[in-house]
Amino acid sequence: LASLKLRCMLLRCANVGSLLLASNALRNVAKMSAAAFEVDPEYPGTAVGRMRASVERAKSLTADELSVEWEDARKRLLWAAGLRDLTDVPPGQGYTGHAFNDYNHCDATCMLGDVAHNLNDGQDRVAGIAVNNRLGPGIERASLPELGVGGSWSTCTNGCNREPPRDVAHVQFRSRVAFKLVWCPPTFASFVLVDDAGGLLCSGTPCGALPALRERQANFDVVRGSKYEREAIRVGAGAAGAAGAA
Repeated sequence: LASLKLRCMLLRCANVGSLLLASNALRNVAKMSAAAFEVDPEYPGTAVGRMRASVERAKSLTADELSVEWEDARKRLLWAAGLRDLTDVPPGQGYTGHAFNDYNHCDATCMLGDVAHNLNDGQDRVAGIAVNNRLGPGIERASLPELGVGGSWSTCTNGCNREPPRDVAHVQFRSRVAFKLVWCPPTFASFVLVDDAGGLLCSGTPCGALPALRERQANFDVVRGSKYEREAIRVGAGAAGAAGAA
């Protein structure tokens, strides 16, 4: 009889445990669904859940992790952006070898799937960017699915020094950026990742074959005078001071 009672108690506990696990799983699914279908009223092309996941990945990157050979650091940036490292496909078909590797393709943008096929056309197009600027097929191929609904791309930053920003993310895709890479003056040896509002997410001082100095300088020139320059100036001044003291 005692054994039977014990088995009944264990069965009830197991059932309660299963119900709790199922309840937690449903709550997690509900949270993911809510994030997936959340709409940013100002920039409705934003894949909100995917953008938040990308921001969290960027925040998780340490200075040590980013202060390595540049190509290794760049691969961590691709991971944070939700992009595959694809260098064996043609440009326009998912090639990401240019991502974060020049002065301009430095915005990690997470947009909804249908928005990924938007073109840079009409009267409200981004100055200095090719008309049409068809990116949709490449976005579909290069985007990592585990980051959430929508796609990712390293979009062009030029125009971000205006308020509101007039870059590819905010105009062509009507999307916020998850993060922006900005090289830090005065030496341009370090970089920061900042969010859509210009807040610092992480920083690093990589070594090896960096983008050309003129590219890093031009990258800062693009954000000069905007909310995106603030953390780059602060981190760059600190790095220069530390180097001088050494």
